[in-house]
Amino acid sequence: MKDTPLSNSERDFLLKAIRLDGRQTYDYRRIKVSFGADYGCCFVELGETRVMAQVSCELVAPKESRPNEGILFFNIELSPMASPAFEAGRQSELSVKLNRQLERCLRNSKCIDTESLCVVSGEKVWQIRVDVHLLNHDGNLMDAASIAAITALSHFRRPDVSSVGEEITVFSPEERDPIPLCIYHMPISVSFSFFQQGTYLLVDPCEREERVMDGLLMIAMNKFDGSIIHVNFGNNTNIKKTTLNED
Repeated sequence: MKDTPLSNSERDFLLKAIRLDGRQTYDYRRIKVSFGADYGCCFVELGETRVMAQVSCELVAPKESRPNEGILFFNIELSPMASPAFEAGRQSELSVKLNRQLERCLRNSKCIDTESLCVVSGEKVWQIRVDVHLLNHDGNLMDAASIAAITALSHFRRPDVSSVGEEITVFSPEERDPIPLCIYHMPISVSFSFFQQGTYLLVDPCEREERVMDGLLMIAMNKFDGSIIHVNFGNNTNIKKTTLNED
């Protein structure tokens, strides 16, 4: 099965930033967030784009360079179920890029207190793993994935532990209440698509808009103070900084 091709009329409209779904330039699609039965399971719908994030944890040895810090790991899966453009069992260039951007947005911004994940310095720390699965692709995967990931991390609870000498005890939820992660801030990702070399821009592009855009700009911000965490230019766009400043 192949993607439905764009008609000439659709292409002409999109190149002039006229949205086929009736949205204005800065309109986001409807966002719906729901949770699974387990801690750390989150579903996000951004229009017709659907993403699931699942957080898990395990005790591991820390990195030698960071003996007092836990580990935060991200993995994005793009399956053919979400779009015929994706291949099963193969890590695409897009998934690598999305994974790298998610790491910079969430891990490198230090929104999670990784030192609070240390159980025994230099010996045992919690590794927090975030698996993001794309269920349906209709554009703006990065924004949907980042919403799902940070929401799942906020919802997640790890087991309580105690350390006496060399003995580490992991308690079940029945024995002790699970512990939420220490989250400093909530990174929010906003993506802009550019057309006609920066003449037009649109927020939250859908998949059909992404097909004809010249470039994509993703900006990750701290929800609380509005500071910029990460900026990424996609699609090899040559949009000049002066163009962005004018907008």
